[in-house]
Amino acid sequence: MYKKTAEDMVSFIKNSPTAFHAVDSMKKILNEEGYQELPEGKRWEISLGGKYYVTRNDSSLIALKIGTDLENYSFNIAASHSDSPTFKIKENEELEVRGKYTQLNTEGYGGMLCAPWFDRPLSVAGRAVVKEGDSFVTRLVKVDRDLVMIPNVAIHMNRKINEGFEYNKQVDMLPLFGGGECQKGDFKKLIAEELNVGEDDIYGMDLYLYNRMEPSIWGAKEEFVSCPQLDDLQCAYTSLQGFLKGANEKSINVFACFDNEEVGSGTKQGAGSTFLFDVLHRLNRGLGKDEDAFYCALASSFMLSCDNAHAVHPNHPEKTDTGNCVYMNEGIVVKSHAGQKYTSDAVSVAVFKGICEKAGVPVQFFANRSDMAGGSTLGNIAMAQVSMNSVDIGLPQLSMHSPYETAGIKDSYYMIQATEEFFNSHIEAQENGVLVE
Repeated sequence: MYKKTAEDMVSFIKNSPTAFHAVDSMKKILNEEGYQELPEGKRWEISLGGKYYVTRNDSSLIALKIGTDLENYSFNIAASHSDSPTFKIKENEELEVRGKYTQLNTEGYGGMLCAPWFDRPLSVAGRAVVKEGDSFVTRLVKVDRDLVMIPNVAIHMNRKINEGFEYNKQVDMLPLFGGGECQKGDFKKLIAEELNVGEDDIYGMDLYLYNRMEPSIWGAKEEFVSCPQLDDLQCAYTSLQGFLKGANEKSINVFACFDNEEVGSGTKQGAGSTFLFDVLHRLNRGLGKDEDAFYCALASSFMLSCDNAHAVHPNHPEKTDTGNCVYMNEGIVVKSHAGQKYTSDAVSVAVFKGICEKAGVPVQFFANRSDMAGGSTLGNIAMAQVSMNSVDIGLPQLSMHSPYETAGIKDSYYMIQATEEFFNSHIEAQENGVLVE
């Protein structure tokens, strides 16, 4: 069961090289499960027991499963993100080098590890906006072949490379696209051919590099899985599966996957936007409930902020806190931080521990070393728009923000089991605590 779950997860990731593709993959899964799309720009017709989803920018998605007994309802929310660190192709993309090479002009998206991007087959994916009559239509792009590579400088020309090197993204990280026969405009021509449209019909492009290396299940006991974008598509996929499996009639279950977490979430489709509030507020109104009912619902609502965590590194165990450190294949990680970079507190941790106990899923705890700054995630950003109890969780992994990351074979299964139990639960705020039934 562990290996099959991991194989299904990496298959999803392989088909989702960008946030646009990830949302498209989620839409296909939801459509197969009978979910109905609600366009933001149209009036919604909502019914008890309904199953719906909403997208924004084609890169963020919120899915909804509505109970049938909503007298004192609340929202059960699992939130993750669809984007990963990579390189975005600039508008004027081609750079000519001495008439012999053509490079693609890129810029970094998010805080990536640069070194692992070298000397591996890469390609290009994203979206293009195509003019069709008087309309501008979004089309997905995925060049499904080895297309570009970022070549390393030989050690003979950089003798101190192994003593530490600061990569310059405008100099060192540009991918090689073509040789002397490559002509100006060949890149856009290639994209037009992929879309079967004329070059002049393409009016805009959001294109990114993606790693072509195949996923791998490996280790002495096949205990590890490696592939691109585990942060955070592993959490996105597994929490979606838990969402699809779970149900309770007294709550509205919500699966949310936001774009742009890797660059701060401050976009119209990010966790810091009004997207979640807009959807929940419209949903409440569509069910015929008043404003007061909405805020009562939020008071009992609960969010799982799902984003992967740092496992102890075998070569550098000193990088993690001695007691609050985590290992692959040993369960879901609960993340805490005194400065509230993570949303976990005593109440939310207790509720989640109880849910995992019912699901039979192991739990472990992570905190950063007190003398090292850690990363942040989307939970506390989303709370600025829609406040509720929230716990930050994730799955332990190595090589975070590399184009090829590693996780444990068991942990995807654990996350599905835990989120299914979460979505089976009705959570209600009480005067001196929280009811979970």
